[in-house]
Amino acid sequence: MTTAAAPFPHMLAPLDLGFTTLKNRVLMGSMHVGLEEAPNGFERMAAFYAERARGGVGLIVTGGIAPNDRARPMPGGAAMTTQAEADKHKIVTQAVHEAGGKICMQILHFGRYAYHPELVAPSALKAPISPFRPHALTTEEVRQTVEDYANAAVLAQSAGYDGVEIMGSEGYLINEFIAAQTNQRDDEYGGSYENRIRFALEIVRRTRERVGQNFIIIFRLSMLDLVEGGSTQDEVVQLAQALEQAGVTILNTGIGWHEARIPTIATKVPRAAFAWVTQQLKGKVGIPLVATNRINTPEVAEEVLAKGQADMVSMARPFLADPEFVNKAAAGRSQDINTCIGCNQACLDHTFGGKITSCLVNPRACHETILVPLPLPRKERVAVVGAGPAGLAFATEAAGRGLDVTLFDAAGEIGGQFNVAKQIPGKEEFYETLRYFGERLKQTGVTVKLGQRVSAEDLVQQGFQQVVLATGITPRLPEIEGVGHPKVLGYLDVLRDKKPVGKTVAMIGAGGIGFDVSEYLLHEGTSPSLDKAKFFAEWGVDTTGSTRGGLKPAHIGAVPRKVYLLQRKTSKVGEGLGKTTGWIHRTGLKNRGVEMIPGVQYRRIDDAGLHITVGDKDMTLPVDNVIVCAGQDPNRELQAALEAQGVRVHLIGGADKAAELDAKRAIKQGTELALRMDLSPAPAAAAQAAPAASHQAPPAVQASLKAWHAMVAAGDLSELPSIVHRKAVFRSPMAHTPYPSAQAVQVILSTVVQVFEDFTYHRQYTSEDGMSAILEFSAKVNGKELKGIDQIRFDEDGKIVDFEVMVRPMSGLQALGEEMATRLAPYIAMMKGAKG
Repeated sequence: MTTAAAPFPHMLAPLDLGFTTLKNRVLMGSMHVGLEEAPNGFERMAAFYAERARGGVGLIVTGGIAPNDRARPMPGGAAMTTQAEADKHKIVTQAVHEAGGKICMQILHFGRYAYHPELVAPSALKAPISPFRPHALTTEEVRQTVEDYANAAVLAQSAGYDGVEIMGSEGYLINEFIAAQTNQRDDEYGGSYENRIRFALEIVRRTRERVGQNFIIIFRLSMLDLVEGGSTQDEVVQLAQALEQAGVTILNTGIGWHEARIPTIATKVPRAAFAWVTQQLKGKVGIPLVATNRINTPEVAEEVLAKGQADMVSMARPFLADPEFVNKAAAGRSQDINTCIGCNQACLDHTFGGKITSCLVNPRACHETILVPLPLPRKERVAVVGAGPAGLAFATEAAGRGLDVTLFDAAGEIGGQFNVAKQIPGKEEFYETLRYFGERLKQTGVTVKLGQRVSAEDLVQQGFQQVVLATGITPRLPEIEGVGHPKVLGYLDVLRDKKPVGKTVAMIGAGGIGFDVSEYLLHEGTSPSLDKAKFFAEWGVDTTGSTRGGLKPAHIGAVPRKVYLLQRKTSKVGEGLGKTTGWIHRTGLKNRGVEMIPGVQYRRIDDAGLHITVGDKDMTLPVDNVIVCAGQDPNRELQAALEAQGVRVHLIGGADKAAELDAKRAIKQGTELALRMDLSPAPAAAAQAAPAASHQAPPAVQASLKAWHAMVAAGDLSELPSIVHRKAVFRSPMAHTPYPSAQAVQVILSTVVQVFEDFTYHRQYTSEDGMSAILEFSAKVNGKELKGIDQIRFDEDGKIVDFEVMVRPMSGLQALGEEMATRLAPYIAMMKGAKG
């Protein structure tokens, strides 16, 4: 542990930029958090960033803001093109400055990664992760885009930003110009490397001319593309030196394109695994260099800086996990930091799912104005049964508000299912979460009673009137002939009890637990997430700088077992895993020879192995062991007895819902319950789900919403004109510009109702002024599942003036777009003709 006398001297050292000084070497890296487009989003962004500025970070970079309409990630995405748009940002910059911080706005052009049909790129080459083929920019359009970048920077300056970051990595537009594989132009912006970097250099030069010398310009440079045809090390150095000459203040490191098939920020990636990439530029440029990716503790940051690998460190998600990161480090309290575990479940998965960003270990992130930990008027005793993630989150948050909390668990240590998960190669960061909660229990004064299995009678006798059941789950045993055979094991037998497992294994169940157990059984020795050399070898990363794009053949080494990963569902194995990490888990297992088989019928288990049927084919898997990972049931055995005694019972985590072990939901439920705890006596009843934060709409708006829901339920929108303003507009992911007029809204929505199958509204939120409603829904289109949001704006008379639909995932959007295009082709042609 670093001593309090001189904690982290390199990380906390000021950085003189000439015209301004940063108070330390910590950059809060850019994250698109979804507040940029949300109702009251700028007010929420102000609170979010100000809390991090008060927490001590040296420089903040916002999420990406588009320099023109076609640069947006989707229709309605945040842009900086007018003074009116710039003025909205002033509340953010003012809040950060009042909190003692500095903030830069990232300018991001999505290029061919944009999620709308009017996307653009250097050449008309479709990205492998996009459903749309981009329009190739003309030479004149390229020059105008350069001006758009400079204009966005000037507007950012007028909004009070201390600088801008120009996003030139991750496979976005600037990166697409630089790489030969995505730039097949024959004008002055294509061909030779000098021509391909012209776009980036012109943007920086023009921006510096417009903003003057006393304004920070960060350039996010792709220093390791990790895609075929990417830049060489010599080319990266050449561009870095040219960017310095063009006027860049700071060079930030970009690692990998979004389409790269190598993990770069997930928890499987070793800490600071890519700092060597930044170090390759040390001594070759004279401006500060920023190292990034999987730097999540002050100890790691200090080591990177002390070794001279960089001049600053970028940490993005760690500031979701703990806004006080820098202050705690500076006070010698690094053990109190809520460490980012690199899971991506509530940050990137939310971003790509169209949701507001949050954090698995800190649900308050981006919800600072909603989840407010107000002190309680009186102290009351509450018992928590179960010291897993849900119980820990509730206990510490509730005690922090002033409740007298006693935490019981039958086990001898806190953690619950986290103690199982932390053993999985690539999930070692869970140790950090347990360390954090252990410290919080002491700081908040929770009474912890481990090794005690309590009964309802025990709790009643001790006088508890409120009990939170965080008792988790009970693994389910499927009804298969021979399931009691000696070769059958449960996942807890393997992970918790360490029972021996043979060389050939069948996994029944291919959810998250099945994948985790497979990972556990297929690794020997040091986990690749703890061994950089092993990680780079297994994923094919060249660390010598000798190959284009930094790629080399992967080398897995000996695999200790043969594993079959089976599921009853006919869908793709692993389809339910995280949006941004699922491919990593699937690829990792496939590389180790795992056979993933969907659509399995289990017939029996006997000495010969597991007998299954797939399609019309019977087969026997000659396995040594069958491991059951086939679901679980909530453990609520105390609930009825407590309620019978008049005790108020609250269910959270697996005790509430055990469809899949979900630490994100568990911690969120525990936190939300602690923040809304009702201390008044009430009839015994199971706790209801936390209500959605919402506000009261005016009567006219309520009436229109009621009418809308009734029409949707009936599948008949013939009465829609009665609640739509004649100048209403309709916006969707399929259209770059909104469709105007009540007629357009009527035609499009009436068609949508016909196209959607199994349409269900799940939740409704009302804006602070009561004039907007956000309705979350799920549906299917031609068998493709999708989720989305209807955002409806009303006028004072309750008439709809703006109706916007946002849809995820990409496959669902594509199916919807194709079906709508077919059905609306005549109408769209008519509308285009009218516009022309």
